[in-house]
Amino acid sequence: MLRLTRGLIGSTLRRCYQVDVKGLAHLPEAGPMVLAANHRSFMDSIFLALVTPRPITFIAKAEYWDSWRTAWMFRATGQIPLRRGSAVGAHQAMVSAGRVLAGQGVVGIYPEGTRSRDGVLHVGNTGAARLAQAHGAPIVPVGLIGTEAVQAPDEPVPHLFKRVTVRFGPAHHLPAVTRSRRRKAELVGATDRLMHAIAELSGQEYLADPLPQREPFVHA
Repeated sequence: MLRLTRGLIGSTLRRCYQVDVKGLAHLPEAGPMVLAANHRSFMDSIFLALVTPRPITFIAKAEYWDSWRTAWMFRATGQIPLRRGSAVGAHQAMVSAGRVLAGQGVVGIYPEGTRSRDGVLHVGNTGAARLAQAHGAPIVPVGLIGTEAVQAPDEPVPHLFKRVTVRFGPAHHLPAVTRSRRRKAELVGATDRLMHAIAELSGQEYLADPLPQREPFVHA
């Protein structure tokens, strides 16, 4: 079903959009991997899945499963739902994503947690770093350019014949888990370095938060 869905959607997308891809050599051909991207549009996951050679399991807000317009696609492609404001839901999403990585799969995360409506790259949450460190997976930063012109956050339908660029950067490798009192600071530091890399790839300004507090997951 995944191959069929991807094939049908991919064929349509390639006819309707010019998609430029840079940095594919940075993607490991095998093994666990976390893809961490900026988030400007509902279409981000679709374009990222289109150009990435390996299947991606995204963590996405559970509301997509509540609407018939999107539920079929998220179910068919095996994505991970995350219910807003639920600590239990966040834990379950982390566990499900961990299973994907343990099975040598690819997990897609938007560290900002929600789509940027002002064009700025906002502070990242530590979910990507936590997963990568726990499962020994590299994090590959991704810059998505032009997807907001395809479909801005408040637009109901996408615009056709736009140009989209997907840029992959060099992988980030986190050290193994150290003493618990140092782990939080390590995760925050790794997340900030990741966000700076995403900003460079996407061309966005990064509004780094000087406060050390980060939630592991917010919602796409």
